[in-house]
Amino acid sequence: MAGIGNCNRDAAADRIGAHCVNSGCLLMNPLSYLNAPVWLLEVAGSAKSPRKNPILGNKRLNEKGLHRNRVALAAKLAERRRSRLAASIDPADRAHFDEHGYFITRDFLPKETFEAFRREVYGAPFEAREMRQGQTVTRMTPLPPHVLARNPALAQTFRDPVAIAQIRYAASRGGQPLGFLQTVIAEPSRQIKDPQTDVHADTFHATSKAWLFLHDVGEDDGPFCYVPGSHKASPERLEWEYQCSLNALSDERSHHSHGSFRIRSHELDALGLPQPVRMAVPGNTLIVADTFGFHGRTPSDRPTTRVEMHWHMRRNPFLPWTGLDLKSLPGIRERELSLFMKYSDLREKYLKKRHIWRPVGEVMVDSPAHI
Repeated sequence: MAGIGNCNRDAAADRIGAHCVNSGCLLMNPLSYLNAPVWLLEVAGSAKSPRKNPILGNKRLNEKGLHRNRVALAAKLAERRRSRLAASIDPADRAHFDEHGYFITRDFLPKETFEAFRREVYGAPFEAREMRQGQTVTRMTPLPPHVLARNPALAQTFRDPVAIAQIRYAASRGGQPLGFLQTVIAEPSRQIKDPQTDVHADTFHATSKAWLFLHDVGEDDGPFCYVPGSHKASPERLEWEYQCSLNALSDERSHHSHGSFRIRSHELDALGLPQPVRMAVPGNTLIVADTFGFHGRTPSDRPTTRVEMHWHMRRNPFLPWTGLDLKSLPGIRERELSLFMKYSDLREKYLKKRHIWRPVGEVMVDSPAHI
């Protein structure tokens, strides 16, 4: 699925990165030397795009193992952080996650809480934004404190301690996840491919996404799919990452060339991994997945609308601690998404950097797409 921050691509960086794949250079344009300190710092952080960062996209450095070593080190640190978070997770659930890469909990909320949650979500319009990717529109409904204050069941669900603990464990980090209501609207009549239906990894390190479904999701409703066990940095996976790093910039798949590597069916076989499992589940099911593992949105052959409570969490993978989370500070906690949207709107207004998430006003969560 599309990350909230993957909104404004720098065309100049794309051009520099594309040149570098052929030449093996780091910095082609003299003015780009001004960005060198930032690019160097990003190597020690969560940056993933070979196109936005010519160091990450440099073929010679990747031949020497830059990307592969980042993946391996991030995986080792994630394992250590999870060991410190393990006590917060039910042992049986933890064993399932450690083996498969995801938690799945049916009847997650008590029946009365779930029904109250549904009444609040479907009972009134919310201020929302939408993004189109091919035949799919994703609607995002932010949940800042003033919205949570007038919807107590929604607030209780948003802050559920079991969900938060699983999200943190999957991301291998403590702190405040980002959460919002999400509606996924499939319009197959458009016959334009949704890039999120390609099985892929979100990035090169442990990161989590979670979905609590407000209704049943059937086999034909475009369910989430996941490749069990693909969250592990096995020798085969590290070799695959290495090969991807050498050719990502020249790959015609835009998301792949920006560091969200796509994988084909025969490649899964070569890695000794099974084919994706389709998560057709009843309403009130919570799924929490490490999206370093391969996953995607299953294509739908008919118009569908899927509504869910959605969280995700991504942090710097090279920090050894689980706490010290800036996004948990007063003034930022539970306001991260709203603050980011305001920032992006200002970039669009004053810097002409178009924001991919378009405001659609107050709408019902299950209404048809507006863009």
